[in-house]
Amino acid sequence: MFLDKLDWRFATKHFDSAKKVSEEDMHKILESIHMAPSSFGLQPYHIYVVSDAAKKSELRAAGFNQPQFEDASHILVFCANSNVKGRVNQMIETMGGVSEEFAAMLHGFSEGLNGENAKGWAARQAYIALGFALAACAELGIDSCPMEGFSNGDFDTILGLDSNLSSMAVLAVGYRKDGPAHPKFRFSNEDLFTEL
Repeated sequence: MFLDKLDWRFATKHFDSAKKVSEEDMHKILESIHMAPSSFGLQPYHIYVVSDAAKKSELRAAGFNQPQFEDASHILVFCANSNVKGRVNQMIETMGGVSEEFAAMLHGFSEGLNGENAKGWAARQAYIALGFALAACAELGIDSCPMEGFSNGDFDTILGLDSNLSSMAVLAVGYRKDGPAHPKFRFSNEDLFTEL
């Protein structure tokens, strides 16, 4: 059951570097990102899938030397795409045209997003996709660790990102070397939820 899988998962700090996630399972994780919901279906993000040892070593140096960057099988770097107008145009072109009403709605939406506003919106959309990847890993019995502890600017340089893309979050994916160091803690439902 899905909830049992969520209870099983934890933010794995120590991965078994000898165990690699299969190509088939990586495809499923990436497909969960591909199918994740996003505002207007614009998917204003790009994910770098890093398995190359040398590149992972570079990322570790820019990630405060956290071992997950090298020991995990794959590192997924979620990047926000702040070029909303470009994304709208790309979507319309890829779809082979849309109704004038829908196109006008998309263009109107993109007009209201620029600069930091666009970057913040795109980052929030990327985090939705990150959540789906976390859930997919749990469902597949694959360990993961979401991370924000890295130098975004250095990551952007290492990955050669253009000015529209900004690294936001990382998901280390692989298999745990050992179990959680302490029991899973969650606040009570009463603390988290208010029913009206």
